Amino acid sequence: MSALESKTITTSRLATHVWVAGSPDKPAVVLLHGNVSSARFYDRLQAALADDFYVLAPDMRGFGRSEAKPVDATRGVADLSDDIAALLDSPELGLAPDAKAHVVGWSLGGNVAMQIALDHGRRVASLVLINPGSPYGYGGCKGLDGEPCWPDCAGSGGGTANPEFIKQLEANNDADDGLPRTIMNSFYWKPPFRPAREHEDRYVAGMLEMAIGPTNYPGDAQPSDNWPGTAPGTTGVVNALSPKYLDQGRLTELADKPAILWVRGADDQIVSDNSMFDLGTLGQLGQVPGWPGAEVYPPQPMVSQMRAVLERYANNGGHFDERVFEDTGHGPHIEKHDQFVAAVRRFWAA
Repeated sequence: MSALESKTITTSRLATHVWVAGSPDKPAVVLLHGNVSSARFYDRLQAALADDFYVLAPDMRGFGRSEAKPVDATRGVADLSDDIAALLDSPELGLAPDAKAHVVGWSLGGNVAMQIALDHGRRVASLVLINPGSPYGYGGCKGLDGEPCWPDCAGSGGGTANPEFIKQLEANNDADDGLPRTIMNSFYWKPPFRPAREHEDRYVAGMLEMAIGPTNYPGDAQPSDNWPGTAPGTTGVVNALSPKYLDQGRLTELADKPAILWVRGADDQIVSDNSMFDLGTLGQLGQVPGWPGAEVYPPQPMVSQMRAVLERYANNGGHFDERVFEDTGHGPHIEKHDQFVAAVRRFWAA
């Protein structure tokens, strides 16, 4: 982290903390982190790109060192994308008013990146989506077009988060056998991979720098008569990812379509067609009782939904490349750092 400069920039929307590397006279790159993480997860990538790019890694609303204003989930992830657009407009960053940035989004950050392209396309030179969430949200939907399994989108939103995990995040449990570190090493990457200890400790610290509660992570919830008994509330980041509020299939309708690089780990357990965090998958495995069956509530085909949208994007005049990293989980930019850096450099050069 010594190669990076820490700044907090206050806009009309938010006091946003951002790690900065490189010079503002170089092409800009914006790195958007995932859920239950922070911009610390991009430390090595920032340092690797800083000679040739102006690399900005902000902590999103309620994460890291940024202000924890409530997330209005009824806007999908637009609160988060509007925050980033306001940050890029801040004169403190030194970007020209018409400057475009290569926007890189990991997981939740991928959804935020797509929303920036939808609402603030003037700022987007290209998109790099690293294991992004489905354009139709996370949980509670089926089919390639993201049809809700139930009208109230039960099985998605704040009520689906693990209560013990939330408790340990709130207690800042960074122990070797604590759930934050265990979940990170079990699911963020493909075991037996583990980052070097100094990086691992920094990443766990980044997970714990997060606002916990009904307006941030995970958000509120509503009871439901539909399986599994919980439906999305209206505030918080997990609700913002519910298919009740998030629909980014309109990406295909953009008049100006930035080139997209879709990077994914072949063995991702978080965003996949059989995600171990999707209640459809867990119900099918018998881990959540009362599952109504695959016809009503199948595992969400997250990767297939993403591919269907990107294929329509290409058919409507856009361009995307899919890069699959074998023997890799949810964090290709960390697990296969050198390969990832080479892939994005080739993509931007083209």
